[in-house]
Amino acid sequence: MEQIQDNTRLDPKIWKVVAVVLLGPFMTQLDSTVVNVSLSTIRDDLNSTISAAQWIISAYLLTMALMLPLNGWLVDRIGAKRLYLGCFSLFTMASLFCGLASTMDQLIYARILQGVAGGLLAPMTQLMIARVAGRHMARVIGYAAVPVLLGPILGPVLAGAILKYAHWPWLFYINLPVGVIAVTLAFVLLPHDDNVTHRRPFDLLGLLTISPGLALALYGLEQIVHHEPPWYLIAGVLLLTVFFWHARRKNVAALIDLELFKNKIFATASQTQFLSNGIVYAGQFLIPLYLTTGVGLDAARTGWLMMPMGLGMMCAYPMMGSLTEKYGYRLVATTGVVLAFLGTLPFLWMSLHEFSASLTVICLFIRGAGQGATGIPSISAAYAAVPKEKLGLANTALNIVQRLGGPVATTVTALVMTMSASPGPSQGRGHEFIIPFIALNILQLLVITSASQLPAQIPHHK
Repeated sequence: MEQIQDNTRLDPKIWKVVAVVLLGPFMTQLDSTVVNVSLSTIRDDLNSTISAAQWIISAYLLTMALMLPLNGWLVDRIGAKRLYLGCFSLFTMASLFCGLASTMDQLIYARILQGVAGGLLAPMTQLMIARVAGRHMARVIGYAAVPVLLGPILGPVLAGAILKYAHWPWLFYINLPVGVIAVTLAFVLLPHDDNVTHRRPFDLLGLLTISPGLALALYGLEQIVHHEPPWYLIAGVLLLTVFFWHARRKNVAALIDLELFKNKIFATASQTQFLSNGIVYAGQFLIPLYLTTGVGLDAARTGWLMMPMGLGMMCAYPMMGSLTEKYGYRLVATTGVVLAFLGTLPFLWMSLHEFSASLTVICLFIRGAGQGATGIPSISAAYAAVPKEKLGLANTALNIVQRLGGPVATTVTALVMTMSASPGPSQGRGHEFIIPFIALNILQLLVITSASQLPAQIPHHK
């Protein structure tokens, strides 16, 4: 591994590595946001329904979440650089398949492939930076937040511009040149892998039960709404039951160590993360649909109206560390969720009365600031609640639980949307969004309840 000089000035080679590895999370984050604005366009073009189209989002998020535990195991066996190159290449190929899709099923399958690559890429940024940054890790790692902050700002605007001048497949084709450049730069600039000797065990049965179990359970709920037999739901529940039975038997060797959730603080923080991440993606799914199909705006204007949410997150995020240290987890997280709730509530009023562009901009900025203020306190509380020797297990469990909130909440919101929809053309029918926005605000209240149970101060472990 390459050694970096011990001085205050960072070696330029560090910045080369940072520039390369940030392309991974930037592409995956951008892909998560561009689809939201274009969902109604894709649905109409592929002659599908909103309950089917939401799986473009949910399948991607669900697969990303469930690939996370494989990352460390694969790094041990094939090396970090090889895994990074392979995942980035797979993500680029999957983007091509998404653009070539001619049916909704083909697009969902291609998104699952993207989710496989994206889920394995997600933890790679910190790992690759750690290999070259040395003692400057804390200083450099802050730049890893850039893709998370820029994605929600650039994604909606980029999607709107593409849909204004081109067809929706170009939402995915734009990944191709970026992917080719990124793979080339990664091959040349990333440090070579050390000899891989460690072989950690992997809970294959856990992965094979929780992954299809969650997918079947969510799909089964959708089928019940369409008055289909509940066999998918039953199969999903059975697989999840097997997973929990298996996880309790394997304890720390399980995919998710369930013993961690006996710690009340960790369980509350994880619950807050699950719910808050859920309302982020549920809102990013519902609000663009309201603007395009309920209000009748085109994709370009919708993209610009969604941008303030990302700006709100960017304004709030840098202050959260110091505010959490000063005021404690509970106050900062609860304040953030209340802000997000206040930024969501007016959409219910607009669906009942009339749309206001200026009110939308203000609300989305407030909602984004609230979302940015919720994550750091609850994540910090979760890590502070467990002993140092269990931080690795806590990291895996928290990441999986957090990321599962997105597909679960998005699927539930889509089902509510389907049940409240009426037949006929949907353009300009804002009243159909009353019940979905009620459901979204109820989810916000659940997060407030959960965040208010976080500890006020940081607990200390001996």
